[in-house]
Order: sequence, then structure tokens, then C-alpha cells
Amino acid sequence: MLDAVVVGAGPTGLACGIELKRRDLTAKLFDKGCLTNSLYNYPTHMTFFTTPELLEIGDIPMTSLGEKPVRTEALKYYRRVAEHYRLDIHQYERVLGFEGEDGDFAVDTEDRLGERHRYRARKIILSTGYYDKPNLLGVEGEDLPKVMHYYREAHPYYGHDVLVVGGKNSAAIAALELHWTGARVTIVHRQTSFSDSVKYWIRPNIDNRIKSGEIKAYFESRVARIDPASVTLETPEGLATIPNDFVFAMTGYRPDTSFLSRHGIEFDASTQRPRLDSESLARFHTFYSAYPQYR
Repeated sequence: MLDAVVVGAGPTGLACGIELKRRDLTAKLFDKGCLTNSLYNYPTHMTFFTTPELLEIGDIPMTSLGEKPVRTEALKYYRRVAEHYRLDIHQYERVLGFEGEDGDFAVDTEDRLGERHRYRARKIILSTGYYDKPNLLGVEGEDLPKVMHYYREAHPYYGHDVLVVGGKNSAAIAALELHWTGARVTIVHRQTSFSDSVKYWIRPNIDNRIKSGEIKAYFESRVARIDPASVTLETPEGLATIPNDFVFAMTGYRPDTSFLSRHGIEFDASTQRPRLDSESLARFHTFYSAYPQYR
């Protein structure tokens, strides 16, 4: 009988595992992918929009060569934290579900070889993150192999016609990196301009590339259809069909609430936040008042 099972081995899951370890409680952490799987799927050369100390957990300092850490530094840091605390992490072992009641849960998992396992635990901690399911475009052709919802790096797309869908940081960064690597880049965004959330050191760069004509942009537009060698856009001037080899739909992500819903957690339809009772809600407000960086 474990004291706890932690579902998810991202930074939050690791932080929970550390706190359990400090209290001499037994715990296993499970992740369907690798350690900090969401961070691993970030763009290869990504720079975080925060400072190292805000990524730290377990009172272990994080060092960075620059003012802001990059993806490889974050991955190395979390590996070091997991090793330091000797956390019992089961990578590539998906939690299928659990049953029971407080103090005695049975947890069912499946590992990468397809073998099933069952564990018992007094408590279940769910830290499954927000990066699981992309927001789909909902258009014909979105299921083509050339359409991607995760951007890793630009090199494979040198010399190709690439469409980037979206108007926030991820779309702007992808478009710039693809352009610098030699791709012919077009951006389409349903709003009149890029989001105000685009970071101040990125916005002038993307705006100038569009102004100079180096990157073609369609604002107040949307993807109407994706074909193997082209993409059709709905624009204020009407339909426009352009040559296309690859599409990056950088339209954001949402949590996979189906697993949580199957285990009795209800969500607000508009915000997708869990519904909390008054006691839990007060506890959350107290936490976020003390740690506003996690708001």
C-alpha cells in the first residue's frame, strides 16, 4: 500500500513527489510519456518567458547561461531534481483509471510493452497538465500527414511553402524560425492583428517581416480547406488558394478532461476549470494569494 500515486511527472507532479518524500511518505509517479513530457515536446530551441527561479522546485537552484532559461536547460534541471530526490518515476506507463475510496484506491496502469499493472494507494494526486489535446481547426484535410499541431524545429522545412495558423507567441516564434531557416512562410489569423500577449521582444520582429513582405500574412482570415499541395483560405477579399507543403496549426491546447471526468471531477463548461466546493475554493484563493506566479 502506497501513501500516494501521482498521475503526471511534469514539474507539478515532481514537486508533489518531493513534498511526499520530505514527509517520509511512499509514492510512485506515473507518466504516459517521458519525464516532463510536455516540456520535452516544446520547440527544440525554445526560450522560456520567465526567469530560472520561477521554474525551481524542491529548493534546488536552477542556473541558466542567459537571463531566461532555454528548453534544454529546463530538461536537464528537472532530471537533476528527480535524481537528487530519488523519486520513483514510472515513465511510459499510462494510468488507465482508478477505483476505491479515500484511504484505499486501486490504480490500473499499462506500460510501454502493453503489460497491465495494479497498485494500491491511500491518496491519488492528479497533475496531468494542459498540453495534451490541440485545439483543432475543424476543416477538411486537417488529418493529412502534413498538418501538425506541435512545432519542434525549422530545419526540415527549408525551401518549402509553410502555413502557420495562429496569432500568439507560439505562432510568431514558429513563423520567424521557419523564415530564418529558409522556408516560404505564410501566416493566417482570424483576428485583425497579433495578440497583445505576444512578447515585446518578438512583436517588432514579426511585424517587420510582414511589413517588408518577407512573411505573407492574412488577418481576419481562416483556413477553409487543406489539400495535399495547397491550402484554401477565407479572407475578407474572398477565397484564396495558395501553394502549401506543410501546415503548423498553432491554435493552442486544452487539458484532457475525459480522464478526470470519468473519476467524478466536474468542469465549468466555459472556463474548463474544475468545479470546487466552498472549502476547496477558499484553499485555492489562499494558495494563489501567497504564490501569484502560479495564478
